[in-house]
Amino acid sequence: MTSNTFHKLRDQIENGIITGEFAPGERLDEVQLATRFGVSRTPIREALMQLSAIGLVEARPRRGAVVVDPGPNRIYEMFEVMAELEGMAGAMAARRHTEEDRAALLASHERCELSAASEDTDSYYYDNEVFHHAIYAASHSTFLAEQCAALHRRLRPYRRLQLRVRNRVKVSIGEHAGIVQAILDGDEVTARQRLRDHIAVQGDRFSDLISNLSRRDGTRTAPSRQ
Repeated sequence: MTSNTFHKLRDQIENGIITGEFAPGERLDEVQLATRFGVSRTPIREALMQLSAIGLVEARPRRGAVVVDPGPNRIYEMFEVMAELEGMAGAMAARRHTEEDRAALLASHERCELSAASEDTDSYYYDNEVFHHAIYAASHSTFLAEQCAALHRRLRPYRRLQLRVRNRVKVSIGEHAGIVQAILDGDEVTARQRLRDHIAVQGDRFSDLISNLSRRDGTRTAPSRQ
């Protein structure tokens, strides 16, 4: 199985969890999933391990892999911390970026523009991931890059879901342009603020995210985030 094929498999299971096809507390049977997706149990087991690492699945005694619902408050807190880490990475990138970093940022932004034009939200998400990793690299802080990447992985399903909100990709690519400009201008204050705003899920953005999650079972209530 190629890397792309595996990622599609993992994303299909992930989508099933996020959309409520696999309900919180439900056991994910490896044999049934393997039959459903037409693969062996090995990639299913690896996909479940990856989903466990980001908190969507939990291994429980005598039950195996079970779907976990982190709840809206936990999701909000993760986005809150991610916004601060990204802002720090942007500020450091503004101070420390090299010509190589400049080229990587511009190239990754161009890829995002192309995928945004295609209106394929999943393709845009993965190009967007490359863009953010270019910022982490430009910060020249290995520890910060590691922390950003780890939380980025944990928020992957929710950030992918965000992009399905009407016009979010269009808004996102516009925000990218401002972020790139601030970093390349060496304006660390603006770079920090633009990245924080880009990631944060305050107000309507948080409500939209929770609304999308609510559609799976109609039971979530979004806390107020102003």
